[in-house]
Amino acid sequence: MSIKAETRQQNNVEEVDSGELNAWRRGFTPQAEIWNGRLAMLGLSIALGTLFVIRASTTGMPAA
Repeated sequence: MSIKAETRQQNNVEEVDSGELNAWRRGFTPQAEIWNGRLAMLGLSIALGTLFVIRASTTGMPAA
């Protein structure tokens, strides 16, 4: 028995196609966790970008 087959038996992994992983499903599903991670990274990127733009625009101005 190969290592891949042994790992698959131990972890009880279900193989799904990529369309199934990208499906928008509600509840505690693997698809919901994938979308949760994607949206969390999007929010983090937007927050860091906004912070960078605000800091860059306020520090470049001379004091009055």
